[in-house]
Amino acid sequence: MTLITELLQIALTAAPWLLLGLVIAGLIKAWLPERLLQRWMGGRGLGSIVRAAVIGMPLPLCSCGAIPTAIALHRGGAGRGPTTSFLISTPGVGVDSILLTSVLLGPLMAVVRVAGALVTAIVTGLLVGFTRDAAKASPAVASAGCCSSSGCHDHHANANEPGGLKAGLRYAFSDLLDDISAWMFAGLLLAGVLVTLVPPDTLAQFSGGVLALMLMAVVGIPLYICAAAATPVAAGLLLAGISPGMALVFLLAGPITSLATLAILRRELGNPALAVYLASVLVVTVLVGWLFDAAVALAGWNPVEQASQVQELLPHWLEWLALVALALVAIRPLRRRLLGF
Repeated sequence: MTLITELLQIALTAAPWLLLGLVIAGLIKAWLPERLLQRWMGGRGLGSIVRAAVIGMPLPLCSCGAIPTAIALHRGGAGRGPTTSFLISTPGVGVDSILLTSVLLGPLMAVVRVAGALVTAIVTGLLVGFTRDAAKASPAVASAGCCSSSGCHDHHANANEPGGLKAGLRYAFSDLLDDISAWMFAGLLLAGVLVTLVPPDTLAQFSGGVLALMLMAVVGIPLYICAAAATPVAAGLLLAGISPGMALVFLLAGPITSLATLAILRRELGNPALAVYLASVLVVTVLVGWLFDAAVALAGWNPVEQASQVQELLPHWLEWLALVALALVAIRPLRRRLLGF
């Protein structure tokens, strides 16, 4: 019974912010055409790499959805550096995951997560940009399976769907929600288990130090977990005793890459680029986590205490209303009846 109570509490806390994030994601999808992305990401210098990282951050694409978009942009003229930067920043954070991070882990963690993803994308984009060009993969190979889940959709095709605002909201509350709903439930369930069954400070003995941070990065890199779903898991781990830096490494390394991303990157850009990509993601995320742990210890910050203060901002009835609305639109037959999506 305690597990159900904790799971419900986490879900109620997250629901309004996830709902708001989906609405904003739909607006971005409607108003940011791919032609504009292509123009902004043109070139091969530092400016284009930074622009690609900044542009990719708010976009509502998971690792699976970012792959075909990034490959299309690369073949349309974007350089290797900007393509890599976009491929990291886009799934690393999004409007929904930023809002969830603020409420579950505190505003400080949200800001540091965005900064960490931005640094990882820019540094990795710069380093990959120095590698030699690989032979172009055939379109059939480059667009081959991102993941085997039926929840993965052709995000590149959806980006060009006409209809403006309605098409953007349809994408957010159908394709995007379908992609993240199962992972969100799994993440919430795992967070509830950690909060219920793992006493506070249980993992503290395994926390701290570069080796612990590297282990968290090695665990996170091959995973396929969206940024929103990774957030409650990190919150549960933080409450179980890991350091804020370890939670940050998981939030960065888990969503920004996956085995599917690595396979497509190797086929499109070659083995040298893949090796540089992996080494850069590992080193930069661990370094960011280590610096954050040092800053937290020096300043005496408490991300968990910050999160509890944010969670008290919304009335209980609004949380229930948002959770019921999300549950209704997450069930496809009901969504078709209610919204026509």
